[in-house]
This record gives sequence, structure tokens and C-alpha cells, in this order.
Amino acid sequence: MNKKQLSHLESRLKDERARVMKELGYYDESFSNSDQGSDGDLSSYSFHMADQGTDTMEREKQFLFASQEGRYLWHVNQALRRLYSDPENFGKCHQCGQEIAFERLDALPHARLCITCKEKEEDEKRR
Repeated sequence: MNKKQLSHLESRLKDERARVMKELGYYDESFSNSDQGSDGDLSSYSFHMADQGTDTMEREKQFLFASQEGRYLWHVNQALRRLYSDPENFGKCHQCGQEIAFERLDALPHARLCITCKEKEEDEKRR
């Protein structure tokens, strides 16, 4: 992989990292906003049991999305570590050692596996 491609992938990873950090900041802000309920009420107590259930469901969805973004951020950070620590091996499959197609890395810059190895991994998970 040439320096221009590596620079492009580094930029993509940094952009993804910034996007995820912004998204996690949004979740952090919404989790810490305890003065107001998610429905806009000034009180954190719901007047109806159905409202309590809806508020709880919405909080759980936010926690789930934040957790997914956190895992994605970990993968992006790992890719940046690989890029900085060993740039000549960045973009090589961790299983077979073949080059990962640049198109795949451009679409998914934190990819560790080539498409063939990833398909095998997913097939094994389905069984």
C-alpha cells in the first residue's frame, strides 16, 4: 500500500473517530440530563405507568446505541494503533496475510480481515 493510500485511510479513521466521539458526547449529555425527563417534563417522575415504561425503553435504547458506538470506537482506535505502529503491514489480513482490497478498507477502514476470511468467519458463526 502506498503512502497516499495510507494517508487517505488515516484521514478516514480520524474522521470516523471524531464522528463517534461526537455521537458518544451526545449520549453522555442525554444520560447526564437528569433535570428533565426524555419527554420534556421538568419532573423526572412520570404521571402514568405507560410513560415510565416508555422512558425506560428509551433510556435502554440509548444505552444500547452508546454501547455499540463504544465498541466501534475501540475498533477504530485499534486500527489507528496498527497504522501508526506498523504502517507497512497495515491493510494485510490477520488470518491469511494477503492484502485487503483498498476498496474494502476505504469503505471499512478498521477492517482486519480480507473479504474471503471474513466470509469464512461469518459462515462459522452461523453454524
